[in-house]
Amino acid sequence: MNPSEIERITNILPCLSTVSHHDWHHAELVSVDPFTPHRIQEGHMLQHAMFMVKGSVRIHKISEQGREITLYRVQGGQSCVLMMASILGDSEYEATASIEVESEVLLIPVGLFKEWMDHYKPLRQFIYQQFVQRITAVTNLLEDIAFKPINYRLSHFLYTNTKDDLTVLKITHEQLSIELGTAREVISRMLKDFQNQGILSLSRGSIRLIDRLALEKIIQQYRS
Repeated sequence: MNPSEIERITNILPCLSTVSHHDWHHAELVSVDPFTPHRIQEGHMLQHAMFMVKGSVRIHKISEQGREITLYRVQGGQSCVLMMASILGDSEYEATASIEVESEVLLIPVGLFKEWMDHYKPLRQFIYQQFVQRITAVTNLLEDIAFKPINYRLSHFLYTNTKDDLTVLKITHEQLSIELGTAREVISRMLKDFQNQGILSLSRGSIRLIDRLALEKIIQQYRS
């Protein structure tokens, strides 16, 4: 890998800035997109540690019945902690990773990555920080699924993914059900109810918010 690529990567991933240039010889920067045929599935034994330089990868679980739930997304400057846990524990990957947009991924062979973890403290700190952040996020997701009603979760998703000046959300009912970990029929019923209340309007593949204040009131109701 040439020095200019290393510099660009370390500007995005400062945790790698102390890695000596000699140790970068076997690292590789690759471009992938949603049409890339290979994706990492549950049960895969990883051969490389992966760091996102740019783009977005969705990490999700798929049930035996084919239902999906999004756990989190890995974007530029981040890594997938489930991948890191699998590598460090010499175990199978416990999720599925799907590329969402054109992305750049830094690949480090597993053996080299373990050497880097032993020798470079900033990298270890970064990985541990990522563990804490992701565990917190997934715990919050599980709490929402277990204890919060679907109208709160749907309201929160719609509210946080739109703005006052950006009221149209391009998403299908199926995609929403995957994001929220529930059945598509449940999402469709709740969206129809919101439409009848004048909170939003529905069209094919998109949702337009009409009353953001109504969503905020629903959210506050379950936070108090």
